[in-house]
Formats: sequence, C-alpha cells, structure tokens
Amino acid sequence: MSSPAAQAVRLLTVRGETLAVAESLTGGLVAAEITSIPGASKVFRGSVTAYATELKQELLGVDPALLASHGAVDAQVAAQMATGVRKALGTDWGIATTGVAGPEPQDGKPVGTVFVAVDGPFGGGSGAAGGGKVTSLRLNGDRAEIRMESVRSVLALLVGELASEQTGNERAQDTERNGGF
Repeated sequence: MSSPAAQAVRLLTVRGETLAVAESLTGGLVAAEITSIPGASKVFRGSVTAYATELKQELLGVDPALLASHGAVDAQVAAQMATGVRKALGTDWGIATTGVAGPEPQDGKPVGTVFVAVDGPFGGGSGAAGGGKVTSLRLNGDRAEIRMESVRSVLALLVGELASEQTGNERAQDTERNGGF
C-alpha cells in the first residue's frame, strides 16, 4: 500500500490537476511529504507556512474577525486557509492544517486539537470562500506525533476527496458508454 502522499500525487497526475498547501502546526511537513514523491513537480505548486496567526489573514485571506473571535485553531480557519492557498497559488486543490501540537494549550484549545481541510473543484464547482471539507481531530501523543498524524490526516482527507470524485466521474462515463443503464 502506497503512502497517502504517493496516492495524492498519482491521483492528481491522472486528473491533470494541481495542489497547494497551507500549513500552521505542521510547519512545512505536508509539503515535505508531498515533494518526497517522485513526479510531485507535475502537480505540486507550492505551500505557505503561516505559523504566525496574522499571516493566516495577510497571506491566506482568513477573515480577521474569525481569527479575533475564535483564534487560529478553528474549523472555519482551516477551511479558509485551504481556500486561500488555492486562490493565492492558482491551483485546483488546496489543503490546510491548523491546531495545537503542544506543549501548552493555545486559544483555549487543548493540546492535540487539530483541524485539517481540503478545498477543490467539488462536483465541478468553484469552491466558495470558506467552503470545502474540514475534519476535526483530537490527537494524542507528543508534539512530533501530533504533527505527523496531522500530515497523514490532511493527505488522507485529500486522497478521499480525489478518489470519490474519480469514482463519480468514472461512473458517469460508464453510464454514458452503456446507454444510460
């Protein structure tokens, strides 16, 4: 079984689509995982590591009122990061990580609270601002374990979306080939 990063690169290559990454707690680990895969240059455009909260607003377009009211560790923030990096880097897909790796809680959120998000051309749509899919995680372990599980989780979320879109497209094509039956 290949890694989620390898699966993502393969699926994106087959689809002829591109990816950008917005990272906070993972600090570039998602981009490193993707670029470790041969052929990633065909699909991976780049990443923004917005570790400081204000950079989430300045570089990724996250709503400042949302950051002020909820802090950086929030499902909507993750969704807006994914949408923002997708727009900023001009890609088909954007994925994002935000959370608390520890050792201390942040914004009133306990260590291990993580949000991962994906934004893309769902069903041929354009992906509205703050749209996309977000997964909320409650991870255990030390700082390194939480960060690595966050990497795995955001890539698995992307692969799941790519695979379900691929299956849907193949089904539609198969229906057309078989006269609609």
